[in-house]
Amino acid sequence: MPREFKYRGYTFDQLQSMSMDEFINLLPSRQRRSLHRGLTPEQRALLGKIRKAKETNRKGGNMIVKTHVRDMVVLPEMVGLRLLVHDGKNFVPVEIKPEMIGHCLGEFAITNKPVKHGTPGIGASRSSMYVPLK
Repeated sequence: MPREFKYRGYTFDQLQSMSMDEFINLLPSRQRRSLHRGLTPEQRALLGKIRKAKETNRKGGNMIVKTHVRDMVVLPEMVGLRLLVHDGKNFVPVEIKPEMIGHCLGEFAITNKPVKHGTPGIGASRSSMYVPLK
């Protein structure tokens, strides 16, 4: 039996039924400060697109929202949506889950590619003169 999701002691249904001010008071200080200061115009536009996508998806459509707004805090109303978050080069698909509430969207679209070390190129080091050329 899977455990029921809770955020600071509140179930997901309780979080969705809360007012925005009540929810903001549950968040950690950085996110709370960010939302108390108000949403930027880009964040407002994203929230509008998210609400429109929720409505479309509820009617049976499949709308995916693309965004460059990486500093948007994940709110309970976003859960269940698929967003394409820009990582500086590409749009990374992000499925919003209840566990992501309170985090920023940018945390789920990594901006750097992990380094995969291979063999050194020719002349890269003294030892590379003994590395066979394929």
